[in-house]
Amino acid sequence: MKRGRSLSKRTAKERLTEFLALFEKDDEVLVIINADPDSIASALAVKRLLRYQVRGVTIAYPNEIRRLSNLAMLDLLKIQAEKLQNVKPAEFSKRVIVDSQPTHLPAFEGIGFDAVIDHHPATKGWEAPYVDIRKDYGATASMMIEYLRAAQMKPSVALATALYYAIKVDTGNFEKKTVPADIIGFRYLYNIANHNLVRKIELSELRRSELNYFRTAFESFKISKRRLYVHVGRVYSPDVLVIIADFFKRVHDIAWVLVSGVHGERLVVIIRCDGYKKNAGTLATRVFGKLGAAGGHRQAARAEVPFRNLEMDSSEFTTATLMRLARKHLRHLDPNN
Repeated sequence: MKRGRSLSKRTAKERLTEFLALFEKDDEVLVIINADPDSIASALAVKRLLRYQVRGVTIAYPNEIRRLSNLAMLDLLKIQAEKLQNVKPAEFSKRVIVDSQPTHLPAFEGIGFDAVIDHHPATKGWEAPYVDIRKDYGATASMMIEYLRAAQMKPSVALATALYYAIKVDTGNFEKKTVPADIIGFRYLYNIANHNLVRKIELSELRRSELNYFRTAFESFKISKRRLYVHVGRVYSPDVLVIIADFFKRVHDIAWVLVSGVHGERLVVIIRCDGYKKNAGTLATRVFGKLGAAGGHRQAARAEVPFRNLEMDSSEFTTATLMRLARKHLRHLDPNN
């Protein structure tokens, strides 16, 4: 990752000026996201910032959007986004990635990015002319509000609603680690966002068919030393693993939750903890970092590993396998549990 001034403490106005300096009137800009509420809202904010700066802005995502709340967000807020495989990144004169980094997904490999704006911990192995990574922020949306306000652009109701919802989701309604900027941004949006639409989006979360995954989880989970492990097998979308992990983290006296599943030819693991003297991102990196993509925050992390790197077939992976992989690292990271 390119370091130096890109990671120095700049004012919002300085960040905005440096970001906008990347673009020219004739630019066609591609904003790439791993689609979730924070990335969708942040991409919309970039599109608003560049409305009169460039010829056009396209938002594209590589992942299959199956989570109902994300689909409801796109539908209710009338957000236009393309599948990444339907566009050719090389044909765009500028490429931006928000709420993610070039090493986070294999689909991002080989794409040269001009700007990276994210709130996840910085990864290595990439460079970009403009970098704004603030890992202490609860949401990239909070960062984008600062850009908009520095540009003296009041967000539309739709954009404000998207950013407001994104902060709610990524901060877990401020139960996760945040900074004052998250609260300031949230408060700024409060009187602009459409709260009825936010509620509609929030209520669109589970399909009836997804209850079967919960049945599997309830039948398969194991608890050892205040750690809950469960492998639910093959899933149509990794999003359901997130929903299950977030459900189990509410269980009293459970310090860690590890939920895994198989999507395509990859093992996906979602990790949750309370963040108190614990670090989910560190655990994900230690267990899976050498095998695939892994990382996250203190309270929430994710890993995606090709099964060929595990030297086993997907049918051989069980809850017991997940326990075995994580236990020795948990002994060092959380010796009191």
